[in-house]
Amino acid sequence: MRQDLMFRDREHAARLLAVELRDKGWGDILVLGIPRGGVVTGVTLARELDADFDVVLARKLHSPGHPELAIGAVAEGGHCHMDGAVCAVVAPSPAYVDEEKARQMAEIARRQLLFRGNDEPQPADGRTVIVTDDGAATGSTLIAALMAARARRPAWLVAAVPVSAPDSLPEIAVHCDEVACLSSPEGFQAVGQYYRDFAQVGDDEAVDLVRRYRAAARA
Repeated sequence: MRQDLMFRDREHAARLLAVELRDKGWGDILVLGIPRGGVVTGVTLARELDADFDVVLARKLHSPGHPELAIGAVAEGGHCHMDGAVCAVVAPSPAYVDEEKARQMAEIARRQLLFRGNDEPQPADGRTVIVTDDGAATGSTLIAALMAARARRPAWLVAAVPVSAPDSLPEIAVHCDEVACLSSPEGFQAVGQYYRDFAQVGDDEAVDLVRRYRAAARA
């Protein structure tokens, strides 16, 4: 694992990640990308690995009065991971946590319709499932997504990110069978600092990527 990697953009990062994963000998792979940035990473990774692709929907739970600070994350199916260190400082009330979960689950429901329409999720039972994002800071969103993916009974569950905060990797590893991470620099502050181009990915762009990949797979 290198400490000095700088990625051109999400596609470049995913192609480098694919190089690390290509010789694993896995068959029947399903890549799950966390919208929105993780859709770019995931679609590219799926293309490089000749894999199926789907989204896995997870949302941060915002701290009361400090929306930029996450107290945890929730994913489709109601799977929730709380950040113990942040919660110890913020001490959100149980009522607030329940309300915030409900808000984010409503957004997840909206995004399920946006990304999947009436389609069923791609089957994961018995397959190698790779959950990916463009990076992991606290790791809460990725962990919640892994919990949702684990409930779909994969044979082997992988967390794959180009870059992660080093302190987050041990906790991420608890929730999967294998972690693939290209860089976990000691000076980590934010995912975006390791990308030259880290432009925000909008809903329209992410949905279009998913639809085009599905159409190509069907063809």
